[in-house]
Amino acid sequence: MKTPSFRLDGRRALVTGGSRGIGLAAAHALSQAGAEVVLAARGMQDLERACAQIQAQGGAASALAIDVTDASAVDMAVSRLGPFQILVNGAGGNRPALLADMRDGDLDMLMDLNVKAAFYLSRAVAKGLRNAKLPGSLIHVSSQMGHVGGPLRTAYCATKHALEGFTKALAWELGPEGIRVNTLCPTFIETEMTRPMFKDSRFRDFVISKIALGRIGRLEDIMGAVVFLASDASALVTGSALMVDGGWTAA
Repeated sequence: MKTPSFRLDGRRALVTGGSRGIGLAAAHALSQAGAEVVLAARGMQDLERACAQIQAQGGAASALAIDVTDASAVDMAVSRLGPFQILVNGAGGNRPALLADMRDGDLDMLMDLNVKAAFYLSRAVAKGLRNAKLPGSLIHVSSQMGHVGGPLRTAYCATKHALEGFTKALAWELGPEGIRVNTLCPTFIETEMTRPMFKDSRFRDFVISKIALGRIGRLEDIMGAVVFLASDASALVTGSALMVDGGWTAA
């Protein structure tokens, strides 16, 4: 018996939200495991900086400036640059608010970015894999909030719960073709975007009190999980949610 490989040599990966935060960490992890990565986000300057970081470490990375909520743009880009055997759907957002204060535009933005974009990307990448007759791994960055509720997060939780249901259904649809679909569900991760939130000591204490391991997540905590879901090490894993939440949902 031999342990299946965690290596990704010869595989191409598309990582959305790839210019910073969790998306960039995922791109680094996939590159270090041998994959060629295409980083996608809206801003080319940030993308070029991110690609330069990966290239400086000996990895193969290129930039794709795109609005992932634009279905036709997604279809054209994936058709031109694919097929991709790995998709990390890392683009996402949140606008915390009480339901009574939630504006329609904010709800629309969250649905477009957190749900519709995942649909568009999965559809385009799966089509490319079918045409090339290749297996693949689609990884949606969901959240612990796709399994529980949280204060000021009615809209966000609604989108992440939707993403979990979408993943389970799509796993059955694509399974016969060897295409796996899973979610990665982090707790609060300290990033450039979330760091200002943790300056509020009450919020920081609340978050830590809900995490059994007693600390806020780090970007490095995501990296091994991404490689696992992308690689042959998880060959029988589909329709599942990999919790990287420090025990938040175990309570």
